[in-house]
Amino acid sequence: MTSATSPPIDDIETSPIQDGNDKKVKLHGRAFYESLGSPKYVLAPMVEQSEFAWRMLTRSFMPPSQQKDLLAYTPMFHSRLFAEKPPYRNSAFQPLKTPIACPPDPYHVSQILPSNAYLDGNPSLDRPLFVQFCSNDPDILLESAKLVQPYCDAVDLNLGCPQGIARRGKYGAFLQEDPELIARMINKLHKELDIPVTAKMRILETKDKTLAYAKTILEAGASIITVHGRRREQKGHNTGVADWSVLRYLRENLPKETVIFANGNILTGEDIEKCLEVTGADAVMSAEGNLNDPSIFGTPPPLGEEGREYWRGRDGRGGYRMDAVLRRYMDIIHKYVLDKPPPERKPLYLPSDPPEEPLPKEDEFAETKDETDGPPKKKRKKNKDPDALTKSPNLTSMQAHCFNILKPLVKEHHNVRDALARCRVGEIAGFENVLRLVEEAVKQGWIEYEASYPPLVQPLSKPAPEPESASHLESTSNTKAKPTPEQDDHTSSLATVERCKRPWWICQPYVRPLPQEALAKGAMTLSKKEKEKLAVEEEAKKSVGLGVEGKVEVESVKVGVDEQIGSHATTNGHGNEERVENIEVAKEGLVCG
Repeated sequence: MTSATSPPIDDIETSPIQDGNDKKVKLHGRAFYESLGSPKYVLAPMVEQSEFAWRMLTRSFMPPSQQKDLLAYTPMFHSRLFAEKPPYRNSAFQPLKTPIACPPDPYHVSQILPSNAYLDGNPSLDRPLFVQFCSNDPDILLESAKLVQPYCDAVDLNLGCPQGIARRGKYGAFLQEDPELIARMINKLHKELDIPVTAKMRILETKDKTLAYAKTILEAGASIITVHGRRREQKGHNTGVADWSVLRYLRENLPKETVIFANGNILTGEDIEKCLEVTGADAVMSAEGNLNDPSIFGTPPPLGEEGREYWRGRDGRGGYRMDAVLRRYMDIIHKYVLDKPPPERKPLYLPSDPPEEPLPKEDEFAETKDETDGPPKKKRKKNKDPDALTKSPNLTSMQAHCFNILKPLVKEHHNVRDALARCRVGEIAGFENVLRLVEEAVKQGWIEYEASYPPLVQPLSKPAPEPESASHLESTSNTKAKPTPEQDDHTSSLATVERCKRPWWICQPYVRPLPQEALAKGAMTLSKKEKEKLAVEEEAKKSVGLGVEGKVEVESVKVGVDEQIGSHATTNGHGNEERVENIEVAKEGLVCG
């Protein structure tokens, strides 16, 4: 790919906001980044999974004085649907308790009091915040961006989505072949928005092509670029390992004042500092690593100060308990989304606690057992909980979040899996029941873990060797085979599993097999073209001595007669021809970056 000539840029350093003399100057680039406090940690935009409640949960593992050190993105929004479909817009973005004004009304915005702030972009809870859109139309992108600009710090353009839905809709990573359109979209927002524009991209086939691509984006007016160190075709079983060397190349060949966020290969908190060092990036973004362990940006408590939420094993490894994380999440849902006080909860179990009183007789739990045992039922009409009527995006994401957090646990406890599968949107009682089952499972897991070790004579001061009897208590989400000494994260997923493994009741990353491992197991096959390309690459190495789709839904939008792609004609009440375009909308489980 070659870089296109960008449209002329007016006053790229600073341009004043026009709505009043008391407004701040619009900053750009590093000046803008520094005005946010130069955050080093970035929560990625994830379809229906980086919503307000999840952002709050992620920030909760950082001290209150450091929570603004985390820059968060909203989920990716579809710009046309956001601009033209009020139900989509009102459910996706909730900065106020009432719908946001459309078209934008500067006077209305100026009259909003701090007490009117609700969830998304709330100045006291949810900043700094970037709102991300996918788009292929500069005018529609600007229309959507103007709706959100009073409630966020920047608007981001998605140039990284590698999924089929993006290819069919011509957005995300499938705009790489049209750098001129990318430049026009970014430049339009740069010149006409009151806040900065940023972009998230993927690397291309070579370092030089990636550099030219990044320059196109920056010269068009992007204040920050986030670079995912994987190519467009790296998804699903072919995800593989992100190439940090390309990010280092960008750091060394772009102007020093360029702000770069690095994305890819972030499974644990330790990976963040390593990424900063290797790439030279200003900040590190985490997506899937955060979904499996929302405490990834937090600092573990000191030895001996773990409390009831954090577990530290005899080998020195630690992590947050799944029941503790799920409790925090449920309490955030109660407090902020449902606007109710969280229920009173008894302290989480610790092995040092005195024995509990005997449980009530089994028949007193007959109704509960009937709810939690056995496979999920296909039909469920019983739903009298008024919270079920609420369709907040913070509630629609709950089931997916719980499955991500509990992935290793539900492999061991099918009753938890079945109870979670039965939960419906807004059924808070059902999710509270899942929490109760998780607490019981974690207690059981911890008791088994302690039983596998000899009793402690004195408090743990250094890691103890792991006995053979404890190996079965680790997560079984990955193979138990051990890596060889010459293997590392780039050559074997076994090495990654070895350094990330925890007991199945502790939050931990999910480690995908590398593409070559997926091929060996038959989980992935190559096309004829891919086989030929692989053969050429292997031959080149010798000469010098050396994938998963998520849920998609369809929305219909009326468009003008000049917008005919993927649409069919209709006639309105005035006899004028209109067209109805079917737009695919990415839903939960779809990785779009």
